[in-house]
Amino acid sequence: MSRKLIAILRGITKDEVIDAATVLIDAGITSIEVPLNSPEATVSIGMLVEAFGDQALIGAGTVLTVEDVDKVAAVGGRMIVSPNCNPAVIKASKSHSMFSYPGVMTATECFAALEHGADGLKFFPSFLLGTAGLAALKAVLPASAETYAVGGVGPDNFKEWMDAGITGFGIGTGIFKPGFTTDDVASRAAAIVKAYDSCS
Repeated sequence: MSRKLIAILRGITKDEVIDAATVLIDAGITSIEVPLNSPEATVSIGMLVEAFGDQALIGAGTVLTVEDVDKVAAVGGRMIVSPNCNPAVIKASKSHSMFSYPGVMTATECFAALEHGADGLKFFPSFLLGTAGLAALKAVLPASAETYAVGGVGPDNFKEWMDAGITGFGIGTGIFKPGFTTDDVASRAAAIVKAYDSCS
């Protein structure tokens, strides 16, 4: 995927998910995460895989257990995003040939995640780490390690984070909240893509 942007559709329903994904993909955001604490999340993920599996990277967020990984794999999801660093979840994800993005905050968690096969590091909540914290960690992390800021990031501070060395972003409430219309999602996605492209 060219843009390192992950849309987080927390709380979305199966009746909304296809329309939301359509406008996200049209805007140029082609990594889409449905957190498992959303209503009927695996149903929504399966619908997205069937509709857009050849155009977008579809997966689950808030994945806490190996059993959750298996459920997402069963409906064709290809990405596992977690708020924490659980080696068993990372290894299960890789056993299904899925992309793994565990949540980390410290150097210990970063290196543990990479050692167990993580494809990228999700700094969550990134506003606690800040760009100074990211820059310090980047000084010791492998140059090839992909890093994503999630929580408190958006078009207004993309440049600040990119200057500090972040690879990409996960956007949650800045792109979708329950009650948003498809037009709301489309306008936010367009603004996010415009800001990202202007910094990259």
